[in-house]
Amino acid sequence: MVNSAGPMRFADLNQGIAGPATGEVVAGQDLTTVRSSLSALPPAGQLAWCAAEFGRSFVLTTSFGIQSAVLLHMAHRAAPAIPVVWVDTGYLPRETYRYARELEERLGFELHVAQPVLSAARMEALYGLLWESDQPGDMERYLQMRKVEPLETALDQLDVRCWASGVRRNQTAHRRSMTVLDRLRGRWTLHPLLDWTSKDIYYYLEEHGLPQHPLFKEGYSTVGDWHSSAPDGQVSGRSTRFRGQRPHGECGLHLEETASTATAHPPG
Repeated sequence: MVNSAGPMRFADLNQGIAGPATGEVVAGQDLTTVRSSLSALPPAGQLAWCAAEFGRSFVLTTSFGIQSAVLLHMAHRAAPAIPVVWVDTGYLPRETYRYARELEERLGFELHVAQPVLSAARMEALYGLLWESDQPGDMERYLQMRKVEPLETALDQLDVRCWASGVRRNQTAHRRSMTVLDRLRGRWTLHPLLDWTSKDIYYYLEEHGLPQHPLFKEGYSTVGDWHSSAPDGQVSGRSTRFRGQRPHGECGLHLEETASTATAHPPG
């Protein structure tokens, strides 16, 4: 639990962001202690605590994917003023757009939509259908333009110091190395559901009467862009994403770097 002598403070967490987190002291406590204290709280408690510590500099990110209703509902109950940032690539399934509207109307959160600089039509005209390319860097370029850059721009505009996401440890090898609080691209990221299982997600949705993403009934255990998502079959989970072009299953939002801006927007 939080130190009874007084609440931990993250006021200086973004100082010296170039160095490793190990050994960093936060208001007299090292980061290991901060992580331990957060891990002792339930997910809703972690969200409420960070909302109190960071104020408007703390946001929740969502993809309106298969499990998104869980964290959105938790935040709505624990700290309803937390802003929500949604990266809309312009290539999401129509079911996702409808699901997003349903959850927004039901939960009433403050939604900020992050969109790429280039429209889908303009990107395709200039660079082609990058997700269909056999060139190794084209999917990276696509994800940088459609996901990473829009998110980073939105977080800059909102002056975000910490953002929460619903990643889970059992989704990818990379996520198995995450902790409840990590530093990524100069900000802090909170992972309240890191140790949850698919059963935990399902039972939470059922307990609270939350709607499932429409594509769940069609066999999808994860869903992103329409052209790079598929229902479970010979492979399942994150392995169904990106047409097999990214074996690690990551879209780039939770990686330190994907492609540089120069690579993402080549001259042409």
